[in-house]
Amino acid sequence: MAVFASAVLACTSCGGGSKNTCPDESTPYTVATTETFVAADSINGVPEYTLLEKTQVDLKAFPKDANGVITIFCGKSLYGWRGYNKDAVPGRWVIDEAENAIKFSGSGGGEAQNLDGGDLIFAHKFKNFELTFDWKVAKGSNSGVFVLAQEIKGEPIYISSPEYQILDNDNHPDATQGENGNRKSASLYDMIPANPQNAKPFGEWNTAKITVFKGSVFHEQNGKTVVEYHLWTPQWKEMLDNCKFSKEKWPLAYYWLLNLGGPAHEGYIGFQDHGDDVWYRNIRVKVSD
Repeated sequence: MAVFASAVLACTSCGGGSKNTCPDESTPYTVATTETFVAADSINGVPEYTLLEKTQVDLKAFPKDANGVITIFCGKSLYGWRGYNKDAVPGRWVIDEAENAIKFSGSGGGEAQNLDGGDLIFAHKFKNFELTFDWKVAKGSNSGVFVLAQEIKGEPIYISSPEYQILDNDNHPDATQGENGNRKSASLYDMIPANPQNAKPFGEWNTAKITVFKGSVFHEQNGKTVVEYHLWTPQWKEMLDNCKFSKEKWPLAYYWLLNLGGPAHEGYIGFQDHGDDVWYRNIRVKVSD
């Protein structure tokens, strides 16, 4: 594949913090973007794409407890967060002070991904880690949490990232799609159903944990491990071959999911704009060796 690179500078209004306090938005920092164009690989069936590499936020700006757990959102600012394929936070992602949470205010338009919407990512790539968070949805809402994501220009985040499904199982039609409940809450979307399925009803908070360690990934929901899978294995390839992201159905997604995390096996954490109201709080990461 032929590779060409160019650099673009942009600015976003975010700020620094200290080891023991929440970051604020008082000190702007510059986001540098490198665009790398990769030509189509006809032999392996990979279409052309442009990979974006943007400046990552320094984790030292965030509170870290004695156990090494880093709070990447503590209810006071969206420092360190920005839109996927964007340099700033989309307007529909706001801080809900009453809930001490990040809220997406739904547009009602499904996966619009435009104007003041779009997916939200934390601007730092993680490799081996534990991500913990709480979530709740409004009636009939749909969202998702992504890990190891890359930024592919003009493409949705889910072509390069497995999705921990966030859903109102009782009122959203996606719960009845797929196979054996593999589109219900905490499932590996369209691949592995969460078992047991122990999500709480809309309007109630759920606890969640995603562990990524040397290719092994675990989903937890409300204190139970409900999904386990292993990246870069024959079993992982077989799942991709039999899902909506297969090589025949979506060759670029197949390529990136098969090679999840790129050469460094690392990527972004992201929250999905699916057009519906959703809340996330107590968002913490513990980095593993």
